[in-house]
Amino acid sequence: MDMKNKFEFKEKYNIYDLVEIMRVLRSEGGCPWDIKQTHESIKKNLIEETYETIEAINKKDPDMLREELGDVLMQVVFHSQIEAEKGVFDIDDVADENCKKLIERHPHVFGEVNVNGVDDVLTNWDAIKRKSKGQKSTSEAIDSIPRELPALMRATKVQHKAAKAGFDWDNVNGALDKLAEEIAELKAAIANNDKANINEELGDVLFSAVNVSRFVDTDAEESLTDATDKFVSRFKTVEKLAKERDIDMKESDIETLDRLWDEAKQK
Repeated sequence: MDMKNKFEFKEKYNIYDLVEIMRVLRSEGGCPWDIKQTHESIKKNLIEETYETIEAINKKDPDMLREELGDVLMQVVFHSQIEAEKGVFDIDDVADENCKKLIERHPHVFGEVNVNGVDDVLTNWDAIKRKSKGQKSTSEAIDSIPRELPALMRATKVQHKAAKAGFDWDNVNGALDKLAEEIAELKAAIANNDKANINEELGDVLFSAVNVSRFVDTDAEESLTDATDKFVSRFKTVEKLAKERDIDMKESDIETLDRLWDEAKQK
């Protein structure tokens, strides 16, 4: 079957055209690659497209953002089409459930509930979410946080939920003391060359650092990204300086490299 003769080309398409294109691609006579795909085979594409969307936001590039949002939307349509072929659900069912969720979790807009600001909105949101998901305890709410999230992000979400249940330090000093304690335990594990314990203690250090980030109202994921950017920038300067001075970085002692690093920091 010649799909080109069946598809209606337009000057401007809408979301349902995207749904139809995906149906055509997955149907007999469509694209062999698209037909072959499963949820599992394309699941990482959704993550990749999401991060590219974040890149567009960070770059404040509306053209790039429009394109990347389209790529994310295509992934949603793709997964929905796979289920539609099984007769389980389609894109309309996805939209329907999302609309109902938004209406339910905004009773101050679509109902009679009164709120006094963002804090009330978030408190109501969490309560409604826990009720709708049948979560009777904070532990159940914590268990619902996907393990597949980036580790720092997951740690932040877990700590936020625990804090709402009252399990938290009084202030940042407690979090800082705990971080120092975990660093000392990591040093001891390294001194003992205890591989298993090193892994555990390093995790505790990272988890404690996330705790500190919450108290100073800083996103740990963003902080690490910024720190990595800073390192990349300074390393480029170090490499440039070494090349200008005919210094072989692989053969240089740490003191020489430290001097280059300090000079890079000054720049």
